[in-house]
This record gives sequence, structure tokens and C-alpha cells, in this order.
Amino acid sequence: MTPDAAIRRLLEIEVRLGRRRGSPNADRTLDLDLIDHTGCVIETADLVLPHPRAHERYFVMGPLAEIAPDWRHPTLGLTASDLAARAAVGRDARPAP
Repeated sequence: MTPDAAIRRLLEIEVRLGRRRGSPNADRTLDLDLIDHTGCVIETADLVLPHPRAHERYFVMGPLAEIAPDWRHPTLGLTASDLAARAAVGRDARPAP
């Protein structure tokens, strides 16, 4: 699957499960993001890879470091473990009960 096809599929899943898009960064019940796709570096109106803020978000990098600690960010060159240790945003996030 191409990166464009992957992001379209994710957006379709969001819609099918009831996601309604409002303002950027608004509360939402579901948010599916494409973080990386085989190390591609892409910047179009519809898709930016790697995800532009994933490396700052512990709630992304923490779980990624658990399952793929040696994954390398395509432009920063740092591993998921390195990025998880540095990430600050969402460090206080907890799964819903």
C-alpha cells in the first residue's frame, strides 16, 4: 500500500467510526495518524511523513519504543527509545479506565 493509500484508509476508518473533524487539535474520540511509511519523507497538502510532531509526543514514542525500540526517525536519525526519553508532550497520558 502506498503512503497516500494508507492515509486515505485511515481517514475512511475514522469516518466509519464516527469521527467528525472540527478545529485543529480539538477533542476527538478517534485520531489515526500515519507516523512513518518505510522511511519515506513526503510533504504534500494531504500528507506529511514522517509525522511532523510524533517525535515530541510521549504517547506516540513511548509505545513505539516498547514494540520497536530500534526504529529510526527518517530525518532525525534517532531511535524510538531515544525519542521516547526526550518526548515531553503527553507524558502524563493514561489509558481510559
